[in-house]
Amino acid sequence: MADVPTGLGLAEAAARLAAEGPNELPRARRRSGLRILAEVLREPMLLLLVLAAIVYLIFGDLHEALILLVVATLSVTITAVQESRTERVLEALRDLSSPRALVLRGGERLRIPGREVVRGDLLILAEGDRIPADAQLLQAEGLSADESLLTGESVPVRKRAAPPDEPPCATPGGEDLAMVFSGAMVVRGAGIARVTATGAASAIGRIGHSLATLDSEPPRLRAQTARLVRLAGVFGGTVSIAVVLLYGSLHGDWLQAALAGIALGMAMLPEEFPVVLTVFMAMGAWRISRARVLTRRAASIEALGAATVLCTDKTGTLTQNRMMVARLCPAPGADGDQALRTGLLASAPHPVDPMDAAFHALAGERGITATGADGQALQLARSFGLRDDLLAVTQIWTDTGPGLIAAAKGAPEAIATLCRADPETAQWLRAETNRMAGDGLRVLGLARAEAPGPTLPDAPEALDFWLVGLAGLADPLRDSVPQAVRECQQAGIRVVMITGDYPVTARAIAAKAGLPAGAVMTGAQIDALDDDRLAQALADTAIFARVLPDQKLRLVTALKARGEVVAMTGDGVNDAPALKAAHIGIAMGGRGTDVAREAAGIVLLDDDFSSIVRAVRLGRRIYDNLRKAMGFIVAVHVPIAGLALMPLLLGTPIVFGPLHIALMELLIDPVCALVFEAEPEEDDTMRRPPRPPSASLFSPAMLGWGLIQGLVAFAVVAAVYFEALGRGLGLADLRTLTFLALVGAVLGLIYVNRSYSASPWGALVRPNRALALVPVAVALVLAPILLWPPAAAIFGFALPGAADLARVAGAAALGFLALEAVKRALGPRLRR
Repeated sequence: MADVPTGLGLAEAAARLAAEGPNELPRARRRSGLRILAEVLREPMLLLLVLAAIVYLIFGDLHEALILLVVATLSVTITAVQESRTERVLEALRDLSSPRALVLRGGERLRIPGREVVRGDLLILAEGDRIPADAQLLQAEGLSADESLLTGESVPVRKRAAPPDEPPCATPGGEDLAMVFSGAMVVRGAGIARVTATGAASAIGRIGHSLATLDSEPPRLRAQTARLVRLAGVFGGTVSIAVVLLYGSLHGDWLQAALAGIALGMAMLPEEFPVVLTVFMAMGAWRISRARVLTRRAASIEALGAATVLCTDKTGTLTQNRMMVARLCPAPGADGDQALRTGLLASAPHPVDPMDAAFHALAGERGITATGADGQALQLARSFGLRDDLLAVTQIWTDTGPGLIAAAKGAPEAIATLCRADPETAQWLRAETNRMAGDGLRVLGLARAEAPGPTLPDAPEALDFWLVGLAGLADPLRDSVPQAVRECQQAGIRVVMITGDYPVTARAIAAKAGLPAGAVMTGAQIDALDDDRLAQALADTAIFARVLPDQKLRLVTALKARGEVVAMTGDGVNDAPALKAAHIGIAMGGRGTDVAREAAGIVLLDDDFSSIVRAVRLGRRIYDNLRKAMGFIVAVHVPIAGLALMPLLLGTPIVFGPLHIALMELLIDPVCALVFEAEPEEDDTMRRPPRPPSASLFSPAMLGWGLIQGLVAFAVVAAVYFEALGRGLGLADLRTLTFLALVGAVLGLIYVNRSYSASPWGALVRPNRALALVPVAVALVLAPILLWPPAAAIFGFALPGAADLARVAGAAALGFLALEAVKRALGPRLRR
């Protein structure tokens, strides 16, 4: 390259670096382990746990307070470890490669870190370079760049040198721009460019700045749970105080009144709600991580099961982000192998350009090599890159003899010019090109020439080329995508493709993916619509092409305004604003950019579209199981509270004190937090529509079903209580049988709540390793208390006889069967 300017002086470059700052995007402060721990400790749910423990300490129940603190510590540990692991993986992804730049300073070539590039620097660009900053091209020799991370275009774009008076362009996208942009990659050719913008002022930086104006979706379940716990706490506290005052006034026994009030307060305080929600979110993130999905925000787990629209990028998300020779169309008189060999010889020997790599890949599969007739490897003698007046690449090879072999590939019209095509050949070329382009293929013409040599030609036009055929290239669809799209559609999730690529390509990929056929809306058409008309268009449009970042954001915003729960997938910088604005932002972790990963709530480590479906399935399972656990908690507190309140109202013997309630809570807490979390998914998890966006976790149907269960369980326990009381049993025997009946009723509630649709037998045999341990754990806890006299004396228990145990077991079994009958009668209404 002649007449190369000398670039900035070293002192001037240092001064600009000091004045304008390093060439890097503003980054949020790294979340250290201590910072993550501090954030977890500030969670309202955890504060409620600690507050409940303090209440128990005030009431003098150190045992229950310690239990709550242990559960809180475990939840903090699980959450902090999971979030720390997520941050470590993201940091590793961020630091996989830090681009370096070759610059001219003071007339010398220097290799410097990308962060030290300043405005005015001269970049020396070559194949394979990651461009560190926005820059205007001063010289370009056949230069093409892959800008897919910025624009979504699946193929490289051609570049040209800018004339002296041309102002810089700030927006990437399209052919023949005299600009290169930060984050893009040079795939062919070479050039020199003057840096026009760095850091936050670059195209990437402007997208990152827009993220700061967007708010992530808040976690709704936490707010709902906190509100219910507050209401239950106020109600339970009020009732407890009233009971103390009423019992003390009527009976004059204020100590017994205080103990009864404390027991009732403990029975009515649903401290399991925050425990369950905290553990479910932490364990849910862990389970999703096993599917190669990282969770960065709890709100995303909550929203996964409610997603109604999945907006997906095309390049690198639906497709593999690698070009493939999808079709070879030999010219009359040629065959497919000849066309492929010509494409191979017209490609760089060590390809960087994805289209060159596609020809090498297919040739390798078919055993076609760059060898001469004698089997010896051909030697590349000269290459001619793209020119404004000839959009074709030509490579000239030498054989062992003096002859030359030339191969060219490029735009079909350029190849027709090289071949001096006659009208019949030109007509065939146009027809086949249009047919292949209509299928969404990137069409290249292929031509071949031979010359006696050894003198090399000065230009491709000096050779006598003949047409070999056409090659259709495509960024192939991921194999798992059609099945994943079908599963989304069966689950009532609408899939919408939003891409920066061309409409024809977008329509072809959408058809292969199984998206509904229909009109393709372009970014220009989006800009021409106001918000109301855009909302109407969104109702029946599933394919959007040539869409810019702000238009993607507008589409997501419009979908949210329609009441949709929006999941947005993407991997490029151009996806980041929409990722952050969506209810669920899903970024690609392998190919994705730092900006996209930081904006998203979920990161796919394997960049596999089907992982989204697995994540949605897990999200629905988590929500279903959370509802089951919450319904169980509502149900189980009814008989406990009833047994604490009933003797006060009827004047019968009080059998439960705070110690007995604490023992029951010890059995309940692990069940509702761990057993229900481990429940397998329902059979129709992905065959039913998403839950309504406005649906509350604590719906009237769920609360009503919980109360019905609780009343049936209370009736079972009360029947055992009054039957034993009628037989004149002593207080210790009465307390023991009532407690065992309550344990049996609670076990029945566990099995009833395991599934919305399973039969009674199915509820008993559904696989759940955590549940299999529950009867064993209950036996291990109760056996020492009943069999060891000192422990029995502390709790006021007596060893029951076989007949009494049979009565208790029978009553619990009847309660279970009764609830199963009610559940089958209510059917789908339980899920409302």
